[in-house]
Amino acid sequence: MFCYELKYLLLIVQMQSFVRNVSCVCVCVCEGNRVTSQRSVQPVRNRLNCGLCTAISYEHHHCVRHATLFPFQAWTDDITSKFCRQSVHISDKNSLWTLVFKGPVENKTPLVLLHGFGGGVGLWALNLDSLSQQRPVYAFDLLGFGQSSRPHFNTDAQEAELQFVESIEQWREKLGLESMIMLGHNLGGYLAASYAITYPTRVKHLILVEPWGFPERPDPGDQDRPIPVWIKAIGAMLSPFNPLAGLRLAGPLGPTLVQTLRPDFKKKFAAVYNDNRVTEYIYHLNVQIPSGETAFKNMTIPYGWAKRPMLQRIGLIHSDIPITVIYGSRSSIDGHSGNSIKEMRPNSHVEIIAIRGAGHYVYADQPEDFNQKILHVCETIS
Repeated sequence: MFCYELKYLLLIVQMQSFVRNVSCVCVCVCEGNRVTSQRSVQPVRNRLNCGLCTAISYEHHHCVRHATLFPFQAWTDDITSKFCRQSVHISDKNSLWTLVFKGPVENKTPLVLLHGFGGGVGLWALNLDSLSQQRPVYAFDLLGFGQSSRPHFNTDAQEAELQFVESIEQWREKLGLESMIMLGHNLGGYLAASYAITYPTRVKHLILVEPWGFPERPDPGDQDRPIPVWIKAIGAMLSPFNPLAGLRLAGPLGPTLVQTLRPDFKKKFAAVYNDNRVTEYIYHLNVQIPSGETAFKNMTIPYGWAKRPMLQRIGLIHSDIPITVIYGSRSSIDGHSGNSIKEMRPNSHVEIIAIRGAGHYVYADQPEDFNQKILHVCETIS
């Protein structure tokens, strides 16, 4: 985590003088507008949530209707399966942006996809067609992320986690889903496990893909390589800020920042997109006013470890709920959590799958292999 924060810091310092003298031009994710921010124009009093402009302290917006589709919609151009998209309304006037793929088979238990930190439904673009051929598939932006509502989260880690879980349950109720196969990546895996603890009768199978937040933070003496003092110093300096604050502070250079720090995303999706659509999508996902991002920060301790590690509670998941843990063979994420889950659940079905040649974003690094593995796991469920 801190490698990326350091890169943000260095790039922001280099760009700071430039940003101060440039008008902010971005695409407003809330209304699909092009927004030109200038200090001299009149303020707009509507739902605009231009986090880019907010981050660099512009106080006024001038909106010009933009006719072309924003990357949130544009990435669906290459999906061949029939689907619908909708905002599912839950409590407190919040809503969760949802994609529904019914596919040719509608009478099977649906597969529900939960994205990771800083992600959104668009990152499943390489998987939705294949996965929806055998059963309905639902994907939604987690509360506080993507195009879903961005409410205020409780600063307490347990309460923030509960807010996420309750939003998932309210979403399920609104859609009338009796039970689900829950697949979560990264933060989504953590929340899927928490949901399974709270609402066990609703989960037929739990699939954890490179899950975040399972192990406890190791004691300093147990670490193979101690954390350098300079990294600790930078970590202390950045600790008051949200993880993606640097992206917003970068202003109009934000898309370039994403492309510079994460050129791999464009490569991952190169088979279907030969432009910057994916990096632009990721940028616009995370440049908005932070909400889920702030909740995530409050759920962590320094260096990205969970305040409430899931392995401490994994035994609370009902023994009759099968668990599949999927890792990329080239991932930097600790893959020992799968073995720990298996040891802690001797009387339950726990399967560990490693996908060769894949990193943390398994579903995008090796999509065909990933899709086949998921379909095989789901075959046992009616």
